[in-house]
Amino acid sequence: MQLPDDLHEACRPLAWLLGRWRGLGLGEYPGVEAFRCWQELDADHVPREPAVRVRSRIWVVDEDARPTTLLVDETSYWRPQPDGNVEVVLARMDGVVEVYLGELGSARAELATRGVLVTESGPPYRAAHRLYGLVDGRLMWVLEQAADGHALQPYVHGELRRS
Repeated sequence: MQLPDDLHEACRPLAWLLGRWRGLGLGEYPGVEAFRCWQELDADHVPREPAVRVRSRIWVVDEDARPTTLLVDETSYWRPQPDGNVEVVLARMDGVVEVYLGELGSARAELATRGVLVTESGPPYRAAHRLYGLVDGRLMWVLEQAADGHALQPYVHGELRRS
């Protein structure tokens, strides 16, 4: 992978995430029937700024793996810090804003919420934990959440390929 000329030096630890990613996943949560999903994740850098912008959309798919219902649409800004951590500010279409603090490793990121705000019409959502990692050229990810009165537990995960 060739790094963009205008990639800020601070964003180099996130270079593995840059690009267009697509793939299938699975979801399950108390009160929610297990489902298959399709995710599109686009990660690009903010030119000459110490931030990576990530847009992720997840659809529930039918038995033929065709997207049917938009489940998640979110945009986030990842800001790597000099100590190897990363700060993430994320806004979702359903009225949730999350602030994460995470650790960056070699082609991996682990994030945990430090704050969650929910609009009056938003869902009963309290916390989340996310893990992303590059494994043999595939982007593996998992999202755990605490919502609807449940403790933090796995919600959705998947495997994406660069497109």
